[in-house]
Amino acid sequence: MTVQSLFLVTLVVDDYDRAKAFYCGALGFDCLEDKPLPDGKRWVVVKPRGGDGAAFLLAQAANEVQRGAIGNQTGGRVGFFLKTDDFARDHAAMLAAGVRFLEEPRHEVYGTVAVFADPYGNSFDLIQHTAG
Repeated sequence: MTVQSLFLVTLVVDDYDRAKAFYCGALGFDCLEDKPLPDGKRWVVVKPRGGDGAAFLLAQAANEVQRGAIGNQTGGRVGFFLKTDDFARDHAAMLAAGVRFLEEPRHEVYGTVAVFADPYGNSFDLIQHTAG
């Protein structure tokens, strides 16, 4: 039997430090790695605390094509889903940290959810699944 998992997703950003400040500051992610690479690049990996899902590799855009993808890596759709065990706690903390929510929290059959955006315009769902 083969076991596979998605462990790292590249997120193109305009500046390593700005992106790291948002993900590790406003969202409370852990910085797993921040290592210099040749040509002024860095290997910056951030991940939600306590989670078992994938991490982000923050990749600073290196050319015009990459700069054009910043904030629109999923064509304007919600592209990332941040699962929480306490929606109210995390929603309040994110609001206090200046995270921009695009809607009020809503209650769906699958759980409580609200869409927020990173500083670049990438859309995320903050979601707490309904027990069961």
